[in-house]
Amino acid sequence: MAMVCLSDFEAYAKKYLPKIAWDFFAAGADDCSTRDENILAYKRIRFRPRMLRDVSAMDIRTKLLGTEISFPVGIAPTGFHQLAWPDGEKSTARAAKAMNTCYIASTYSTCTLEEISAAAPSGLRWFQLYIHRNRAVSQQLVQRAEALGFQGLVLTADLPYTGKRRDDVRNGFCLPPHMTLKNLEGAFEVCKMSPLDPSVTWNDIYWLRSLTHLPIIIKGILTKEDAELAVRHGVQGIIVSNHGGRQLDGGPATIDALVEVVEAVQGRVEVYLDGGIRKGSDVLKALALGAKCVFIGRPALWGLAYKGEEGLQDVLRILQDEFRLSMALAG
Repeated sequence: MAMVCLSDFEAYAKKYLPKIAWDFFAAGADDCSTRDENILAYKRIRFRPRMLRDVSAMDIRTKLLGTEISFPVGIAPTGFHQLAWPDGEKSTARAAKAMNTCYIASTYSTCTLEEISAAAPSGLRWFQLYIHRNRAVSQQLVQRAEALGFQGLVLTADLPYTGKRRDDVRNGFCLPPHMTLKNLEGAFEVCKMSPLDPSVTWNDIYWLRSLTHLPIIIKGILTKEDAELAVRHGVQGIIVSNHGGRQLDGGPATIDALVEVVEAVQGRVEVYLDGGIRKGSDVLKALALGAKCVFIGRPALWGLAYKGEEGLQDVLRILQDEFRLSMALAG
């Protein structure tokens, strides 16, 4: 079967992944209205294309906090990549390096930070952090990531508790016995999903800054008020995100929230977005509305499920080609 667009990879993953894994990756919170709205919102946005603009040469490169990437699509942090492909996050890191883009590795990886780092030593990697009740564990993770050459620290702000994902509840979702959260081994019982610290506040950004020289990017911002607070607390980047619609159902689509966040920060920090990117034209819409770069979550997992590192490269290449074409056709 020819893999022509991202929905081809989605169909493949749905057909061939074990149901419990597919349901976990696909899940949204409650009625899944925010998850679905992330995608639908793009369909309501229309281009105003310009003609006769000489689009014979196009440069689709961009920079993330000063580091160049080949095009403005990175890989968002998602957990448990071994559920999609045996090599897990090592394959993800290799694909990102091959396509010269940024990979944000999750706290909930099924490979160690050392393995991810060794898989693609010179790749651009950021580390996504959940702050746990046991602060020493979080501190050690941050310092390990910095020592291993990760170049950014992404703090997820929208998960004081895990959203209610009905299929996971019905399935009694739990990692298979042979898989573990490699970076948290010994710290928690995996199946009980380690207790995240619900008492985290903006002041904890100062604590993080005391631990590391890495730039801090905050993920999960959806309002101008929080964007303003993020800038005030000295973060270097904001990822407009609703956790793929997996947390609070009934919040805005990220592409709709992007505009007020961009307006609030006034260029003081870089603004990125995840959620709902399925076509190159979606990438262009996000950039036109002020995002510096977008990140893909579920589509990266579909690529892994299809053919590991090679499948993920295919997904990225399709988005790259579609983005370039959309840019040209929009003038």
